[in-house]
Amino acid sequence: MQAIRCEAHGEPESLVLTEVPAPPLEAGSVRLRVHAAGVNFADLLMLQGKYQDQPPLPFTLGLEAAGEVIEVAPDVGGWQPGDRAFALLSSGGYAEEAVVPARDLVRMPSPLDFAEAAGFGIAYATSHVGLRHLARTEAGETVLVHGAAGGVGLTAVEVAHALGARVIAVARGADRLEVVREHGADETIDSAGLDQEQLRARIVQVAGGRGVDVVYDPVGGDGFRASLSASAWGARILLVGFASGDVPQIPANHLLVKNVSAIGFTIGTYREHAPEVLRASFEELFAWHAEGRIRPFVSDRLPLARAAEALRRLADRRVTGKLVLEP
Repeated sequence: MQAIRCEAHGEPESLVLTEVPAPPLEAGSVRLRVHAAGVNFADLLMLQGKYQDQPPLPFTLGLEAAGEVIEVAPDVGGWQPGDRAFALLSSGGYAEEAVVPARDLVRMPSPLDFAEAAGFGIAYATSHVGLRHLARTEAGETVLVHGAAGGVGLTAVEVAHALGARVIAVARGADRLEVVREHGADETIDSAGLDQEQLRARIVQVAGGRGVDVVYDPVGGDGFRASLSASAWGARILLVGFASGDVPQIPANHLLVKNVSAIGFTIGTYREHAPEVLRASFEELFAWHAEGRIRPFVSDRLPLARAAEALRRLADRRVTGKLVLEP
């Protein structure tokens, strides 16, 4: 089968499309013919050797995939060839086939196509579990979303809106701000050209002078520091990632003075530690999708051979919504 392999840690241009043996079917697993694979910032970190759960070299990239079940291990029940599903993976999604533990497989609701499903699991689960389960977002609260036009940021806008919050979305450029408004943002801030203090002042202004109740931050850097200063008493800050490359250091006294909580969060660990939370999250997300309250936005679908281009665009922060690879 064809797969995108990381032979050595480096930049996207080092990736190669090559023929590799199909992975063996293991006990407790199913084989998925991959129709689409989601592209995530974590893939880029894994390629660079900076991810917290790094597979040994060489490996096939890809943390989520959607497709058709083509083989089922004898000890697996509830699945059969022809079933449509998506999966959260440890690696291996950028390929024509993937072997997936059955516990990590999610049955696709019929309205989703494969490209939408491939970009659904990580982005929507991150936003839903983070905002509802960890940050305990309530209707009427003000939620600030950084990187709001990106893959996870846009889902955070939708989820916060569905929870009844007032959503302030931060993104760069008028075209991206228009997209986030279409997905539920009540207010927008164009961060282009703003320094940390200017961004802080703008957040406070848009929030009506009292600050924000919840911050959803996949970017880090000056945006985090501005948000910490612009937080209301009792605010919760979700640290989802550091796309800016700047991992901020948190002054503990700032948390203490306003009773602010800073919450580190990565969705992948829930597969092992709290799978029931993930299942409940997907149930509500699928219901919202059926009601039209969330709308997956796949901005581009690229062939597998263009994986390096997809990751370069992600690294350069030139992506709105979700990028998907189609073998």
